[in-house]
Amino acid sequence: METIKLGNTDMRIPKLGMGTWAIGGGPAWGDRDEQECVTTIQKAVKSGLNLLDTAPAYNFGNSEKIVGKALEGLERKDVCLITKCGIVWTREGSLFNKVGDVQLYKNLSAESIRMEIEDSLKRLRTDYLDIYMTHWQSVEPCFTPIAETMDVLNDLKVKGKIKAIGAANVTREHIEEYVKYGSLDIVQGKYSILDRQVEKDLLPACRENGITFQAYSPLEQGLLSGKYSRDYQPKGAQANKKWFQPEYMTKAIDMMEKWKPLCEKYECSVANLALAWIMKQGDDITVLNGCSKVYQVDENRKAVDIELSDDDAVWMKQLADKII
Repeated sequence: METIKLGNTDMRIPKLGMGTWAIGGGPAWGDRDEQECVTTIQKAVKSGLNLLDTAPAYNFGNSEKIVGKALEGLERKDVCLITKCGIVWTREGSLFNKVGDVQLYKNLSAESIRMEIEDSLKRLRTDYLDIYMTHWQSVEPCFTPIAETMDVLNDLKVKGKIKAIGAANVTREHIEEYVKYGSLDIVQGKYSILDRQVEKDLLPACRENGITFQAYSPLEQGLLSGKYSRDYQPKGAQANKKWFQPEYMTKAIDMMEKWKPLCEKYECSVANLALAWIMKQGDDITVLNGCSKVYQVDENRKAVDIELSDDDAVWMKQLADKII
């Protein structure tokens, strides 16, 4: 598996990692077979997709618990483990959203982070995290300055509980504030061929500061897998997303049908092309894919081996530009 340098650290991470939001199940994704999820994670790591991304907010800690169970069958040193802080449900903060009947809150106070990391370590059955990432950024009325959040994260780093610091769902201004108070090594943001907002400001800010960029939702929650028909009825986390609305979904499917010659050329799937396109955008980008079944690991891993030509990457972008 091709690897890249993680920010300003001496750590290396794979170009393709595994996101575990869907594996957590719950209201957003429905019931999952836990043992199949565990087996899928273990298969991913053994196949070189050893960057595992999770978060407490993924079905109220269930994703972390499943990852923790999978870790028991792996060598901990062989895994780059990411979890997050800042979204809570057992104490209040600034209103975030509801999952089912449970209200989530944003809270990046030092006290909350110290409680969160202990809970996460227990669920993950480990005594350290390779990367600890703020999940969503602090807002009023429960606002915590980034300086105070970084103070506690730097302390956790000194104590050996975390090796690197990351931030998700940030702006350029957030990044500029983070780097004033320590080393920010990875930034996570939504990035797909159909959603390239990060190219305007976020990616340049990361590159100016030597920060690795991590793309989530590169397949637009499964739409760019090519497996959905035009009459598909989205549910759960997909239901309110732009690209699952009938008008946009039809355009996306039309676009993917035009990719068929490239699928033949590279002997790959539509999903492989969508992932390969993101990885083509820079050697400082790592991509998360959301495998939830064992067969998907081998299927998605093929994307790493695709040497997408410059001309083909430009052509794919031009097709997407016509429907965005």
